[in-house]
Amino acid sequence: VQLQASGGGLMQAGGSLRLSCAYSMRTGNGGTVGWFRQGPGKEREFVAAIRWSGVSTHYADSVKGRFTISRDSAKNTVYLQMNGLKLEDTAVYYCAASPQRVMLSAIATQTSYRYWGQGTQVTVSS
Repeated sequence: VQLQASGGGLMQAGGSLRLSCAYSMRTGNGGTVGWFRQGPGKEREFVAAIRWSGVSTHYADSVKGRFTISRDSAKNTVYLQMNGLKLEDTAVYYCAASPQRVMLSAIATQTSYRYWGQGTQVTVSS
């Protein structure tokens, strides 16, 4: 199983970026893909997650209303559209996947996800 994250870069505050996570995995409707991030000197934290069915999405409070997670099943790719970027969004962003459905109570827990991609750096400047 491989996860390939891309789309990071340098952006001014208030700008937008779209991250992509291409995955090579059997995709029934039961799995979950998530995005996590680790800022400088910080612990890795949950950002957003989506069921492979694409029906339900979940967000950290810090990004709700600014970030949107979506899925293109034909391309086996999950996107994270990031609008209204803030300095505190600067981090390495990781995508992660679970082939099984992740319970809502555990969707923000890193150990719920079996597979992880390499990170992509997002830097927001003032």
